[in-house]
Amino acid sequence: MLTTAIPAGADARLERIARLNDRTRLGLDRTARVVITRNCLERLAEAEGAPDEPIVLQARLMAAFRHCTFSEDSPERDFAAIEFLGRKVWMKIDYYDAAMEFGSEDPADASVTTRVMTILLPEDY
Repeated sequence: MLTTAIPAGADARLERIARLNDRTRLGLDRTARVVITRNCLERLAEAEGAPDEPIVLQARLMAAFRHCTFSEDSPERDFAAIEFLGRKVWMKIDYYDAAMEFGSEDPADASVTTRVMTILLPEDY
């Protein structure tokens, strides 16, 4: 098994990024953006037991990701996969600069980073 040494200070930085990602996932980061792919919404709306109103479907989907767990290979807590209405659904958080033109230079610094949480089906990737 190959292991990679984590430099001193990296653990604290990783935990800071993870906490900022948790804030995004929980809906507490007012600068973050949330995107749900059209295909994801359409497929979930067709599922048995899906609510009739799209906004209710979106709210339940967001609530499901508020309670998700993360695997060890996602220490930043930037990726999760859940089962929702019988479908596998993914959540990914990406980091952009404040103008959303380029990637963030420092995802651990909320003042220079805009987080985008995308909810999608695996086939949307």
